[in-house]
Amino acid sequence: MCGIWAIFGIDEDYFRKCECSFGKIRHRGPDALRFQYEADVKNAFLGFHRLSIVKTPFGIQPMRLYQFPETHLLCNGEIYNCKKLGKEFDFKYETGSDVESILHLFSKFGIEKCAQQLDGVFAFCVLDITNRCFYVARDPFGVRPLFRLVTNNGIVGIASEAKALIGLTHDFNGTKWYIEPYPPGHYSKYQIGDDFKVKLVEEKRYYQIGCRPKFTPWANYEDLSENIHENIRRLLTAAVDKRLMSDRRIGCLLSGGLDSSLISALLVKLSKEYKLPYKVQSFAIGMGDSPDIQAARQVSEYIDTEHYEIIFTEEDVISVLDDVIYHLETADITTIRASIGMYLISRFIKQNTDTTVIFSGEGADELAQGYIYFRDAPTSKHGDEESHRLLNDIYLYDGLRADRTTAAHSLELRVPFLDQHFTNYILSLPVELRQPQKGVEKYLIRSAFDNTKLLPDNILWRHKEAFSDGVADVKRSLFKIIQDWVEDKVSDEALANAPIKYPHLPPKTKESYYYREVFEKHYPGQANKLVPYYWMPKWTDVQDPSARFIKHYAAK
Repeated sequence: MCGIWAIFGIDEDYFRKCECSFGKIRHRGPDALRFQYEADVKNAFLGFHRLSIVKTPFGIQPMRLYQFPETHLLCNGEIYNCKKLGKEFDFKYETGSDVESILHLFSKFGIEKCAQQLDGVFAFCVLDITNRCFYVARDPFGVRPLFRLVTNNGIVGIASEAKALIGLTHDFNGTKWYIEPYPPGHYSKYQIGDDFKVKLVEEKRYYQIGCRPKFTPWANYEDLSENIHENIRRLLTAAVDKRLMSDRRIGCLLSGGLDSSLISALLVKLSKEYKLPYKVQSFAIGMGDSPDIQAARQVSEYIDTEHYEIIFTEEDVISVLDDVIYHLETADITTIRASIGMYLISRFIKQNTDTTVIFSGEGADELAQGYIYFRDAPTSKHGDEESHRLLNDIYLYDGLRADRTTAAHSLELRVPFLDQHFTNYILSLPVELRQPQKGVEKYLIRSAFDNTKLLPDNILWRHKEAFSDGVADVKRSLFKIIQDWVEDKVSDEALANAPIKYPHLPPKTKESYYYREVFEKHYPGQANKLVPYYWMPKWTDVQDPSARFIKHYAAK
């Protein structure tokens, strides 16, 4: 996990303004930084904040190789098949950094095939000095964040977080501009003109979720067995295995739910097989003896981790709420609620341990129809379509939450459920197998690990718990704590006038109004692009996004 930043088409006099904006994402890479003016292109500034995960002294960026001196790389990512690519195409690596493989692929095949062959998570920019152009690409699910500043006068910027671009616009007198998330699974080509202004000449989707990749090296699905459960176990284990690439200590977030427990159990199993020189640390968070705390404690004892329980209070919730919204860069109700616990647990990990790489269970609900409302899907086809929609938009909601809350504390998150091989296989299965069965969501995943003794049966088949409910007191949900606190912070008159002040997604409750006010303070006028819609369950008549209001909710 690192922070990348670049802007093209500005004057040299703008250097100091750029430097200030670049510094706003230092939390993404506190180990080293580089900020430079690219004289060979002119009017181009490149910046990089490094979090050192693979300890090579040549991992600083922008990366320039002796073999390709006219090509520069900025990348936030991990390329899990870098060694396989090197062997397949006889690449001569120079730096020991996994992202170097991007420059070799780009030079050999061009941008499209380069992006298609990468097995990993990434957001990168390649500057081609010879042809006076640059390319941008992002991984299929948007696991690694990327934003771009778009203007009407030839200025284009990119950054790992929107906060590193918003400050650049203060002196854009008469310039129309906006900031938007760069779309996952896409690449773009920009041409730098003789006047040093920038023009978008091509943008294309190189990856469709659920479609098998066109190029090698990829898993040979024909080698899989006819046993679906065996294939699920094999591919999910492989997804965890490839993500062990790290010279820093690895730990896991453990809520005690199915997703985090499966990933934690596989992580511990593999760490023992590889004889890692430390015991895996696991982290659970809750208020008092919350449902998640109890379940995570049982899992930790069962799989044998060095376990930490972070107990937080109502005061802790209120004290970090504004900071959470600032780091998230969204006003989405569900995302903010679910981020508070993850923000607090990440802060604890950073301040109290030496774990830097964190495994988590994000992506399973979107992929395997794990949200409770999937039980109300009219048909299996509707459920499949909703699953694809959620996966396509995960970078705006759960993916955003997972990245931003951990990156705020200089941690790197890894999410095996969003592995491309694993997701492609799951989505290739008949839709009827992937929908909830017998009133149980994620039935296919659960049954695949049944009788394996990887987890206790009561954990493997534990009911779905909303994250913001599972970490809170069973009698008082986290969102109720927030709603009570904001009651006197927002007047009835202000809420009544919300549609006038905020015509895009007008807040309907005092809670959402407060979120929007804090968001607009940091990202004024950017809600249209950064918050396209509120996350809400489908096929159910509820006014609040919490799962607690859905009829199937089983938590007590």
